[in-house]
Amino acid sequence: MAGADQTNIADDMGEVRTNALSGAASAYLRSAMHQPVEWMEWGEAVFDRAAREDKPILLDIGAVWCHWCHVMDRESYEDPATAEIINEHFVAVKVDRDERPDVDTRYQSAISAISGQGGWPLTAFLTPEGKPYFGGTYFPPDDRHGRPSFQRVLLTMADAFANRRAEVDESAAGVMKAIEQNESFSGRAANPGPELVEKMVLSVLKSADLRHGGFGGQPKFPHSSAVDLLIDVASRGGTMMVKLNGQGTVTVAEAARETVLQTLGKMAKGGIYDHLAGGFHRYSVDEHWVVPHFEKMAYDNSELLKNYVHAYQAFGNEEFAQVAREIVAWMDEWLSDRERGGFYASQDADFSPDDDGDYFTWTRDEAVEVLTPEELGVASAYYDIGEIGDMQHNVAKNVLHVKHGLDAIARKAVISAEEAHSLLESAKRKLYAARLRRPTPFVDKTIYVAWNAMCISAYLAAGRVLDAPAAKAFALKSLDRVLAEARNARGDLAHVAAYGEPEEAGSSASLHPSEQRPLAGDPGLRNDKQKVAGVLDDYVFLGHAALDAWEATGELHYYEAAEDLTESALRRFYDPAGGAFFDTENPAAGERRLGVLGARRKPLQDSPTPAGNPMAAALLMRVGELNGRLDYAEKAQETLETFAGVVEHFGLYAATYALALQRLVREPVQVCVVGEDAGARALEAAALARYAVNQSVVRFGRVQAGSLPPVLETTLPRLPRVQGSFAVLCSGHTCQPPVKTPEELTALLQRSL
Repeated sequence: MAGADQTNIADDMGEVRTNALSGAASAYLRSAMHQPVEWMEWGEAVFDRAAREDKPILLDIGAVWCHWCHVMDRESYEDPATAEIINEHFVAVKVDRDERPDVDTRYQSAISAISGQGGWPLTAFLTPEGKPYFGGTYFPPDDRHGRPSFQRVLLTMADAFANRRAEVDESAAGVMKAIEQNESFSGRAANPGPELVEKMVLSVLKSADLRHGGFGGQPKFPHSSAVDLLIDVASRGGTMMVKLNGQGTVTVAEAARETVLQTLGKMAKGGIYDHLAGGFHRYSVDEHWVVPHFEKMAYDNSELLKNYVHAYQAFGNEEFAQVAREIVAWMDEWLSDRERGGFYASQDADFSPDDDGDYFTWTRDEAVEVLTPEELGVASAYYDIGEIGDMQHNVAKNVLHVKHGLDAIARKAVISAEEAHSLLESAKRKLYAARLRRPTPFVDKTIYVAWNAMCISAYLAAGRVLDAPAAKAFALKSLDRVLAEARNARGDLAHVAAYGEPEEAGSSASLHPSEQRPLAGDPGLRNDKQKVAGVLDDYVFLGHAALDAWEATGELHYYEAAEDLTESALRRFYDPAGGAFFDTENPAAGERRLGVLGARRKPLQDSPTPAGNPMAAALLMRVGELNGRLDYAEKAQETLETFAGVVEHFGLYAATYALALQRLVREPVQVCVVGEDAGARALEAAALARYAVNQSVVRFGRVQAGSLPPVLETTLPRLPRVQGSFAVLCSGHTCQPPVKTPEELTALLQRSL
């Protein structure tokens, strides 16, 4: 494990050297501090040195949760011979893609233009100015499967830079043009309307896999915004017809409903879901959702938590509510700072580069060792634990996934359904207890602002819909911490609210988060040492989280935080000339943008988190409905118009845009529930009994003048006095008379949504 002393240390084998990454805040960067490569952190010193020594730059971008990043570290960057080549011919810089999304997105675009592929690890060769002239992803240590060895690539790229400089510069110039073209959309169209939403919904449905759930073939990723879009469509009904594969001609609403039920149902039964602890892995390598890449990300689980909560609202499926509760339970246990608030970034897939999901998988013998014969009989049939498993590297290893229904297993075993359920629950507890005794994949305890905001919004939704006050309370605690620690007095927002303990991620087994302790030294020093500026997502997602907190509590300071973040986003990222938002702040006069950071991006695609521009448009609409500022609505429309001419070509990957446009083209529906008794909770539950993207539900203990946003200040205090709890529904510019019962409120909502 890395010590708190960042200087070189000695052991019985002699001196152990560290490189410049020993002082990094990122867990991923610190994991490479003992490598013989003379790594540097991204910064001006890298480019100054490259220019001074006239050397190309080797850029490695990875993540603490990335299995193949750790493999390439072990095979190549920890190899002295490879390190010698790098140190002689290159200036080497290592970047954590979670910590520097601005760097990652631009170089991903560049390497995709060169090689046609992207991903992590990303390996790029740059001129001293930071312009890429070659790159790829993983390179093996020797010639293998048509891929050249990494040493051969290094020597070839060094030779090209030294002896064919004109070709290198020409290639780099071509890549820069490709980046600028890829990142600038010229697809403005005025007044996008419901017909564009319909086109995008049909595009999503066209890619649906109704047999196995999800979208497209293998590998399969969750597309949470697409699922929410279909839930919204399914909840509205309608008569528009579509031909659904294998289902004949049905209404679009029926097609959307079937796609959501299949997708969420199959995912919850698949190996992509952790059946012992809860929570979802990042994606499935097969179309059946059986074998995942085992890393578990905060952002995947936040958005899938919303999906299951929203689907429960729309369809009343209790299994979806249970999955949502289990996601919360896993995040509570593994991905949250219970004492201070805040959500951790991720859990690694593996505990070492030699491991490939062994922590999460089971051989038949391993199951036999911890279960009784009766428990094994039920669990092995339910989770498909056989002698031959699912993993290529070890065919004895099984990924737990639901193969057969529990009732059928009970009938075959000639036991009652209740006994089968009891045996399965007992088996799950024992398997999980045994798994906890294994070396545990590393948990990155970095608290990223945007990802925390997503988790906060998801917990608030779960807390309200599932009547889980602990989830709501932890969300508010986390929001309070992020607002306090990530913002300064000027309103500047950092990308990272807090870094985790200085451990060597990926180099050794980790403890359960509750057992991890900071090493000697002041964590606050690490937090202040390297403030990475917040990007568009940080401001916008945190604005949504603050607004969600205001809706859940009625506390005005959360609304004020949302309004302040919205203003900051407009001031820092909005393009008044071309419309829409850039992902990074407008450059200051004379500011030096390193490498390709000068390329301006206006994010449209979900990749995989919701895209910043449609989320910004949605935030402008939400806040504008409360403060009455027409310029917010105008800028929201301008943002959506900026992409309206091209967005339908992005299909599935522009589902967040479709959700924002759905909000734009439909009247906002707002329900204000006032009261503190059981009647108020019943009214709130009735209002939350359906999901619709254009509906908001606000809960007030009481209405008090001076504690409301401007628009509500002119309406709620002037209502006729009503005894007891009540609800008021406003749609567009019209408010209905207060109602006292859930039945009355439900009838109003059915007419309004």
